[in-house]
Amino acid sequence: MLTQDILVPVVLNRIKGIRVSGETDERLSINFGAGESWHESVMYAVNKNWGGMENLSLIPGCMGAAPIQNIGAYGVELKDIFEYLEAFNLQTGEFEIFHSQDCHFGYRDSIFKNEKKNHYFITDVCLTLDKTPVIRTQYGDIQAVLDSQNLSEITIADVSKAVIQIRQSKLPDPAEIGNSGSFFKNPVIPNKQAEALQKQFPSVKCFPQNDHETKIPAAWLIENSGWKGHRRGDIGVHTKQALVLVNYGNGKGSDVHQLARDIQEDVRQKFNITLDFEVNIW
Repeated sequence: MLTQDILVPVVLNRIKGIRVSGETDERLSINFGAGESWHESVMYAVNKNWGGMENLSLIPGCMGAAPIQNIGAYGVELKDIFEYLEAFNLQTGEFEIFHSQDCHFGYRDSIFKNEKKNHYFITDVCLTLDKTPVIRTQYGDIQAVLDSQNLSEITIADVSKAVIQIRQSKLPDPAEIGNSGSFFKNPVIPNKQAEALQKQFPSVKCFPQNDHETKIPAAWLIENSGWKGHRRGDIGVHTKQALVLVNYGNGKGSDVHQLARDIQEDVRQKFNITLDFEVNIW
């Protein structure tokens, strides 16, 4: 049987531009072209002392990808500062506006990863930032890093630097080794299951989400299943962060996908917890 190559068009978003589109005494509405670098946009806001993005420093990718994933880190998610986006409907050829409620934001999730997947090309993103920033250091090691610096007053620039320091110590540089960042979501499980897990494994950290559910670190589950640092040919699990799958050279996407599925199944068997993929697999 003859097979025919399928050509898939790939569009690289390079829409640039940053502008203030609205302002009150307390906040600003900032529009970013969807092709702007996310981290450079964060640095732009931090240098202006506009608060809200600093905990999301050094996340790779462009502004237009941020709403698709509802990116988040260190206690902050995009939805916390999101106002609206403009997107080009690939089916109708028209531009549409999506406000926060239209995007159906969830944990590393949005309408653009589900029912509207592949339907839109995001062109512009509007965020609401604070003129008087609120410092958020409760999540992860941010406070510990800041405490070690003996700062008399903490600014959002200090928070950003701490986040960058933490991320660089744990995560591989995409310029040096291929990776797609965190591959798995942190699972949310019923409180009773979390209590039983913590009783059996006292070292596991639990993060209550509400009266009924608790979030468990996926990295802990993967590491305690023996996968951290595992290598299979040219692909593997990062040696410093079990959430990250890496490509050491010539690994194929199908190889990475199979490794992810094997990790997923192993964790399910060991802990009775299903890990969902954070990355968007086409």
